[in-house]
Amino acid sequence: MRSLGDVRVIGPADPRPLEGMRRSADLLHEARERERAGCMPEAIQGYESAITAAERSGERTVLAEALRRLAVRALCHRSYEVAQQIGNEILAAEALNTLGGLDLATGSMEDARTSFLQALELGGMNPQLRARVEQNLGILANIQGDLEEAITRYARSLEAYRGSRDAQGCAIAYHNLGMVSADRELFDEADRYFGESRAIAERAGDAHLQALCLVNQAEVDAARQRFENARQNAEAALALFDQLGARGAKANAYRVIGVVYRETGRLALAESRLRSAIELAASAGSVLNEAEAARELALLYQGMGRNQDALRLLNTAYRLFRRLDARVDLVHVGGKVAELEGTYLALVRAWGQSIESSDSYTFGHCERVAQHAVAMARALGLAEEDETTVLLGAYLHDVGKVRVPHEILRKPGPFTREERELVEMHPIWGIELLANVEFPWDLKPIIRWHHERYDGSGYPDRLKGDEIPLAAQIVGILDVWDALTTARAHQPALPPAQALAEMTRCRGWWSPRVFAAFVTVIARDGRHVAPGHTTSPDSATHPAGDEGQARPPVRHARS
Repeated sequence: MRSLGDVRVIGPADPRPLEGMRRSADLLHEARERERAGCMPEAIQGYESAITAAERSGERTVLAEALRRLAVRALCHRSYEVAQQIGNEILAAEALNTLGGLDLATGSMEDARTSFLQALELGGMNPQLRARVEQNLGILANIQGDLEEAITRYARSLEAYRGSRDAQGCAIAYHNLGMVSADRELFDEADRYFGESRAIAERAGDAHLQALCLVNQAEVDAARQRFENARQNAEAALALFDQLGARGAKANAYRVIGVVYRETGRLALAESRLRSAIELAASAGSVLNEAEAARELALLYQGMGRNQDALRLLNTAYRLFRRLDARVDLVHVGGKVAELEGTYLALVRAWGQSIESSDSYTFGHCERVAQHAVAMARALGLAEEDETTVLLGAYLHDVGKVRVPHEILRKPGPFTREERELVEMHPIWGIELLANVEFPWDLKPIIRWHHERYDGSGYPDRLKGDEIPLAAQIVGILDVWDALTTARAHQPALPPAQALAEMTRCRGWWSPRVFAAFVTVIARDGRHVAPGHTTSPDSATHPAGDEGQARPPVRHARS
């Protein structure tokens, strides 16, 4: 959720100049660095140079930002210096509080915290100033995901506003306390705080604050499955935002209404409202509202079985949240992204299971491959993001099989040549199915190349050696393992020890590094004898991978 106090402090995001305008942007960046180092004369000179360069190049975004920084920053620092010279600690604290707000806007969190704490130390005896500084410290804590500190700071802000008899300030503090309480799922407290804030706003005639309270109250109602209350509150908020012309805020109200319709089974209305939320947020430049509405629409499409549409929207939401991370838009982005990744995984996992659901013999295959794939990624020392790539790729590696006729996949005997050629198209079909989906992770190489072999005998592209991405090798070797150790329509499961012996004889299909990690992970699983165990020549067979390709095996290991 967004804190109302954010609006009072935060300024525009940092510019992102085009490559052709790098000179003015570089000068602006250098000036900021000088300012952060406390070298104000050099910083002022740097801002002036950036202004000159931006005027020449026509880069108006850089020009506007440099002008703002030169004016506001320089004057704030000057104000602080003068206040210090005359011994006026309140004015000095005011200047520091403003500087902290500017640092917060540009993502300089430690600088912002330092400025706010110094302001509190200098001017904390003034209730009004203390209230505003504590509010800003609460906003900072909320951005960083420290909800305990956020609620403590907002409570102190409320106490100070009360001490100064500032009703409007109390309303803001109550609202922010409601937001943090809702984030912590303390819904009774959130209800109470929103009620207090709204009552004050109504007495003061503050329609914008009334609407914010209503829409956030609606979110709490939806979380508590009080759907009719949620709809009524969101509709009332929407009417107020309409009067005020607040397009970005209207997007938030439409999002909540869309969620209510989705959860109550009115899917067409839900889609309409959520699409309106996305469009309004995008037109208003409200990245947070656009990201959250995209996520909610993705959940709707997931429930409708529209997996590709859901994935596209989750990817959109992911990119938007990453933009928020860069801009520091008053939201605990780490928590938002973690929540989104959980949604993403749930969707991909459900899709992987749906691919298998019509075939009882293969049901659970993607799940088993995914579990072992994460363990292999860790054994190989891959980064956390690469673990996520391997996990999601494992769930979707067989997505192209939806185009393979069921009677072929369920065939009890060996494939004909024509049938094998058809089945071996599934990696390419998987890529075609997902052609319009741009993943935040590099999943498509796994889908296309999990049947490639290190010795060049795989398909569809006959890649060889390290041409095969590591993630595809991981999923590929586990695909074979699961095919050998799971009963299918055409074959019983091999005992793990025999399956491992077969794979050891064909170890040239995988890089030594990947095979070693595979053996380590399977050994931890505890379901086979020690590596090196072999079966007798008479019982030996060759693992043929997913569809029994490339070798003349006794059995066909299909996944």
